[in-house]
Amino acid sequence: MAVFTGSEHKGKTQKERIKEITDQLEAGVVAVYESDAYKAYLKCMSKFHNYSLNNTLLIALQRPDASLVCGYQAWKKDHGRQVRKGEKGIKIIAPCKYKVELEEKDDDGNQKITEYTGFKVATVFDYAQTEGPELPTIGVNELTGNVGDYRKLFNALTEMCPVPIYTEDIQNGAKGYYSDADRKIVIKSDMSQLQTIKTMIHEMAHEKLHAKENLDRDHPVDRRTKEVEAESIAYTICQHYGLDSSDYSFSYVAGWSSGKDVKELKASLERIRSAADEMITGIDKALEKQAKREQSRVDRNEAR
Repeated sequence: MAVFTGSEHKGKTQKERIKEITDQLEAGVVAVYESDAYKAYLKCMSKFHNYSLNNTLLIALQRPDASLVCGYQAWKKDHGRQVRKGEKGIKIIAPCKYKVELEEKDDDGNQKITEYTGFKVATVFDYAQTEGPELPTIGVNELTGNVGDYRKLFNALTEMCPVPIYTEDIQNGAKGYYSDADRKIVIKSDMSQLQTIKTMIHEMAHEKLHAKENLDRDHPVDRRTKEVEAESIAYTICQHYGLDSSDYSFSYVAGWSSGKDVKELKASLERIRSAADEMITGIDKALEKQAKREQSRVDRNEAR
């Protein structure tokens, strides 16, 4: 059982503790790259197209919880998976090349031809819309274990979150998602206590840094960076409270990073540390309010 220890770290300030944790995160992520599991994972991931920012936004608007996407034939040919019957595709804009004959001829008397790049609507499908052999993974698929004072921490997160948090029976394989359009967070029901808390913090980090009204215009980020930031914040806050998500978080961050230099993580470290610091302060305040309310109830009962 993971033990919720609170925010007491004697001899260190909160910021010092957060830096220490994020340094551990970086080292742990780098170690993942040396594993055999990562080599198999990387070979598989190389077959997925790296979509443009505009297409990433299109995918997120149509399917906020999308993870890995590619075309119908690519799923079948490259990954041995079949799109399930009746699944609705995700529309993106794909480049296409076409040739046009020019009026003039070349020196050999042949018609000159020039090539242009245009665009067309293409359809892709998310991993959760397919079935077949599992893709190679790194780390664990889901955290297990209970959390001491789980209900207190769950309630504190719910109380301090600026958008409502719901638990639902998510069927597409996602553990949770933040919907910017609906201004809500959804967490999959029936997960372990540790996975639930970690996922809540991950999605809250998305809201804090990546909601439309919270975006930093001086720091535009792509999908990879968003996921690295959210999971890094979740890992940092969990570690701060004595909850170890390293088996999941190290691999998650490595999977969303674009290379062994973990440039997304390094470029975002200050944002990660600042956001984690602010969220921990908010959680502590919410926990303190809970404790005061509980003490008030005890005092009233004793006075009767």
